[in-house]
Amino acid sequence: MELWFVHASAAAVFAALTTVFAKIGLQEVDSYLATAIRTLVILCFAWLMVFIVGSQGDITRVEPRTWLFLIFSGLATGGSWLCFFRALQLGSVRQVVPIDKSSTILTMLMAFLFLGEPMGWITAAGMVLMAAGTWLMLEMGKAPPSDNGITETRRFGRYAWLFYAVLAAVFASLTAILGRIGITNIEANLGTAIRTMAVVPMSWLMVFLTKSHKKIGGITRRNWAFLFFSGAAAGASWLFFYRALQLGDASRVVPIDKLSVVLVMVFARLFLGERFSPRSLAGLALLTVGTLAPILLSN
Repeated sequence: MELWFVHASAAAVFAALTTVFAKIGLQEVDSYLATAIRTLVILCFAWLMVFIVGSQGDITRVEPRTWLFLIFSGLATGGSWLCFFRALQLGSVRQVVPIDKSSTILTMLMAFLFLGEPMGWITAAGMVLMAAGTWLMLEMGKAPPSDNGITETRRFGRYAWLFYAVLAAVFASLTAILGRIGITNIEANLGTAIRTMAVVPMSWLMVFLTKSHKKIGGITRRNWAFLFFSGAAAGASWLFFYRALQLGDASRVVPIDKLSVVLVMVFARLFLGERFSPRSLAGLALLTVGTLAPILLSN
């Protein structure tokens, strides 16, 4: 088993835990404030890993081009998170996650167009299966009511969650491509920490622009705990993901990472009590086959 596959699989597990912990922690908490709190946890976690592996001294040798792409990747990550957790607050896990994970297809296309990564007929067939699976998994019903989503609901109707989920998927694709370019000549943990530095000011800027900082006193101990766990899981996911990107092609790493959707669905059923239709389960099966087939058949 190749090392990039092990790291990408670990990233998927922690990404699934991130989503479930965040969904619980977002209850009665403003999504922008929750995202900003999580980024602080991730920043601490990322720099802790930098000092553990001893790569902090390499920061003076980081090239300007690497800085640029890592910062852009971090900004794209911030945009993806802000949109994803807003969508998660307005909709259910079973609605939002399939849209967010559709970024896999866009990432594979961008890797082919901009990074020159190969795409044979097996990969193309896998993308078709992933697209079909994503479509089957879509549940376009009305999202559960949310006290924090009045403005969006008035503006976008009952599909307010969809607007943010689509934006999250686009930003997630940009994150992977820009990150793949940025970490070429840098230690993975240091690259992750630098990217997080770009996410923190962006997320807190949104908090102060929306005046969400006034609500920080209303966060319960339970929500604080789950937001912390979500941030720690996200930090671990990032570290494994960007190490995998250093070891393998983005068109192969990203699909494995996005298979966290399988675990998310399982966790959502076990811990959140969400139910899934036969159509959604069939879509999940197609998505899994479409993701794994190109990787297994190409070896």
